[in-house]
Order: sequence, then C-alpha cells, then structure tokens
Amino acid sequence: MTNTLTRLLQTRDWLLADGATGTNLFNMGLSSGEPPEMWNVDHPDRITKLYSFAVEAGSDLFLTNSFGGNASRLKLHNAQSRVRELNRIAAELGREVADKAGRPVAVCGSMGPTGEIFAPMGTLTHELAVEMFHEQAEGLKEGGADVLWVETISAPEEFKAAAEAARLAGMDWCGTMSFDTAGRTMMGVTSAQLAALVEKLPNPPLAFGANCGVGAADLMRTVMGFASAGTERPIIAKGNAGIPKYHDGHIHYDGTPALMGDYACLARDAGATIIGGCCGTMPEHLKAMHEALTTRPRGPRPSLEDITAKLGAFSSASDGTGDDDGPSRERRGRRRG
Repeated sequence: MTNTLTRLLQTRDWLLADGATGTNLFNMGLSSGEPPEMWNVDHPDRITKLYSFAVEAGSDLFLTNSFGGNASRLKLHNAQSRVRELNRIAAELGREVADKAGRPVAVCGSMGPTGEIFAPMGTLTHELAVEMFHEQAEGLKEGGADVLWVETISAPEEFKAAAEAARLAGMDWCGTMSFDTAGRTMMGVTSAQLAALVEKLPNPPLAFGANCGVGAADLMRTVMGFASAGTERPIIAKGNAGIPKYHDGHIHYDGTPALMGDYACLARDAGATIIGGCCGTMPEHLKAMHEALTTRPRGPRPSLEDITAKLGAFSSASDGTGDDDGPSRERRGRRRG
C-alpha cells in the first residue's frame, strides 16, 4: 500500500513542505536547551498548533516534532528510555491534524542526527547508529507517520545508518543533508557526492536534498548541484529564511515573506520538487511561498546570477565541487528550525 507522500509525488510537479520547528516553538515559550520532544507529552496543544500552522498555510506535508528524539540526544535530558513514546506521540498528533485537513497531507517522521561522531574519530558505530534510528523509526511508525524524514545530516555514515533503520522498520523515507560552508556538509560531503551516495543505497529515499545550512541563496546553489548531477529522483529544498541576525537578545532571520516566495519559485525552476523552509520560516513565509508557487508560471532554470539578484550573495566563492573549497569549515552543532 502506498503512502500519502508517494501518491502526492505521482500526481503533482511540486509540493510545499513545512517551515521551522524550533523558531515557532520558541515563539510559543520553549526555553533554550529545553528538549522540544517533551512538549509532545507536556504541551500537545502547542505541537498540534505547530502542525496546523503548516497545513493552514497550504503545506502538503509537515515534519513531526521528533528531530532530537533519538536515544543519544534524549540521554542529555535523562529521557533515553522514552524514545518510542515521544516519537509515537509526535506522529499521533500529526496524524490527527493531517486527517482533519480535508485534503491529502503527509505526516513525515523527523529524524535528526545523533550528535555523535563515528569511529575511528569518535565512538559511534554503524550498528549502534542503526539501532538508535530504528528505535525512533518504530515509534514514528506506530504513531502513524506516512514516511520517515531524515534531516540535517552531515556524515555519509549516518545517512547510511538511517537508511538501514528505515529498511528494518519497513518504511519509505526521505533524506536531506545540511551544507554549511563552501557548499559542503560539516563532514565534507558535496552535493554531487550526496547525489551519488543516494543511488548506491540498497533502499534509496523517495526524495533527497538539502535543508538548513547558511541561507536561501547557498541552499539554491546546492540544489543546482543536485540537478547538475543528473538525478531523476525528486529533490528537496528546505532553506532557512534568510541569514540569522542577533539583536535584542534574540536570533532573528532576515528573510521576508517576499524573499521566500522568490526562493520557492527559484527552487522549483532549478529542479526541486519538494520545497519548504527551515530555520526562521514562519507561517507568513509559507503562505507567501504557496501563493508564489501557485500563481507564478514555471520559468527556465535560473542562473547563479539570477539567484544572487533575488536572494542575496553566496557566503563563499566555491560551491564545494571544484578545486577551490573556499574558507575552512568550522564544526558547529545546531537544532533544526
């Protein structure tokens, strides 16, 4: 039996994904350092509201509040024994919202990185990573998620482990990496390398692409890299709403709804099929993206000049695929949204 996302991909030439998780939850009162996954149990009404934001803005799919819901992340809050419960409830709340939408909306079970480093540099093994992702996947499956959504990954080893976990859970999945500096992930993966990796997996994802990263312009350049690799698999573009700026004690993203509308159409014209936002993307951004995608005709594939003219300058001269890898990459962790 096919899932909702598969059916949507078969009948539509673009799909609108959701926006930020963290940014919206912080606006609802989430404290820095507080695990959002606990809100699935403690404040289910707020999580339902989060999901409803996306549906009401026109999204065809949304991600569950389970990004950090693996044992490694939850152990930081002494909640590693609650993995299955917290993921199941995240998906159950999503299922309720999607089933009331009055149109097909896919519930995508978010699975973010473990936060651990693979051996030999670190202690994480393939087997342990698979075990953690599989435990999370089973909870999301139990709660009624349509597909798994692996996101913000930097290491190819972690991407492979998540793919194996999806196979063990018997679920279709989508996967995105985060390309941070000079067109590469924190662990050095380029857009071309991810496109090649995806096709070598025993159970490739329904769709793959990029999320988070630096800003909408840089993410667009990565999307162009996927398209240049000649993939026929649906491409995912989930860029941040501009660049984060710190003022008045808070992080604000400078991307306007109008900019995100331009970004959505550029992503579509560049070859992306599933288009959404990441950090800083609020309901008003999603509404502008939906309106732009619905009303503006499909155009030619944009040039890099088209992208910078509408979205601003790239953060580096290199896209990571040439001899010049740009400035050195810094390690840094982040929560999605």
